[in-house]
Amino acid sequence: MLIEVGIGGLAIDEKSKSPVVLLQEVGGERYLHIWIGPAEASAIAMELAGRKFQRPLTHDLMAMIVEGLKAHVSKVVISELKDNTFFAKIILDRQSENVAVDARPSDSIALALRTHSPIYVAEELLNGQGKVGTEKTKEEREAERAEELRRFLEKMNPEDFGKFF
Repeated sequence: MLIEVGIGGLAIDEKSKSPVVLLQEVGGERYLHIWIGPAEASAIAMELAGRKFQRPLTHDLMAMIVEGLKAHVSKVVISELKDNTFFAKIILDRQSENVAVDARPSDSIALALRTHSPIYVAEELLNGQGKVGTEKTKEEREAERAEELRRFLEKMNPEDFGKFF
């Protein structure tokens, strides 16, 4: 089941210093945090603030291309979380044809804002079944791997190491 969400805000994760977009359930209390890139965070923030540039930026260009093809963005769907990566689809309608385009959630959100299209999230992501909000940062994963390697090396006998010289 898909749940409509709105932009609850943008923030910087203090631990990783990465931008985070907060998606909040429309008419509800559930939310989803998605870590995004600085350029996409800027594009989302500029659109939320109503700032426009003289020349089109990337997401403005995407919206113009969709319009130029006589299509429209019917919705954006953030569908799954795999290996700490969120996946999204931009659903385009053109005449009687629907096309789902694989995209990053951040680009999808920026485009949805420019085209005034709804944003949906798979309910299991809002319910936390996809480990949302509990993902480990890259630094935490690397620290765990380093600790595992240290424990492995401590248990080895010096004879287990080959002679390399």
